[in-house]
Amino acid sequence: MKLRLHFVVDPMGWLCISMVFGIWLYNTFFIPKLVLLPHYNEGHIPWAIVVCYYIASALCVLALFRASTADPGRLPVDPHIPHSEREHWELCNKCNLMRPKRSHHCSRCGHCVRRMDHHCPWINNCVGEDNHWLFLQLCFYAQVLSLFTLVLDFCQYYYFQPLTELDQEKFTTRHELALLRVSALMGVVMFGGMSSLFYTQMTGILSDMTTIEKMAQFTNEIYGVKKSWQWALAEVCGTRWKLLWLLPLRSRQPLQAGYHFRAHV
Repeated sequence: MKLRLHFVVDPMGWLCISMVFGIWLYNTFFIPKLVLLPHYNEGHIPWAIVVCYYIASALCVLALFRASTADPGRLPVDPHIPHSEREHWELCNKCNLMRPKRSHHCSRCGHCVRRMDHHCPWINNCVGEDNHWLFLQLCFYAQVLSLFTLVLDFCQYYYFQPLTELDQEKFTTRHELALLRVSALMGVVMFGGMSSLFYTQMTGILSDMTTIEKMAQFTNEIYGVKKSWQWALAEVCGTRWKLLWLLPLRSRQPLQAGYHFRAHV
């Protein structure tokens, strides 16, 4: 498995992704420290809940790392254009390079990206043909981790048995309420935002329209047969194996060499 790293030099993007990573780090440290491990040590919860939380946290940060460092589909300076596909290529009026239709020039990154959906400052990277599946994974795992965190914050005060072995001098014990309130606030914001984004991305994938194409009000006329939801997601993820759709540590391979294009208004 060969994973190429791609970095965007953008201070604003670095700030945004640092905020996202900070939220992940806060909840990954304080939730086990305040809720999971103390209740597990006293026998209130099974080990499976602790393991599931750490797995969700690991998958979330892996998806964040892969989405932010994976090549979104940057076009080379001198691309090889098969003779049979030349009619499906066009000249970019910003970088003066040939690109496939449905590609877009990102002003933030300074290059064209195949089937670009949008530039996301929260991952400091474009979302394009080669990393769209990773961005979708990030939205999904961020929802799972945020909801998991909110449930644990709620259970800490309304369901779990009181803890008996607490060190009242510890910082986390003395400021437990404030720390959990911050965690709950982050969970609500992240779950709401990621759920909205996940829904938007899924509707775009199933309708075969990128965010840029929606904003530009392109027609939804597609050359070829209408795709099923399985095939649409398989094309984005690069595999028909549904279990692999959820794994961030793999490479993506296109399912077919041909392209489907839509007509512009």
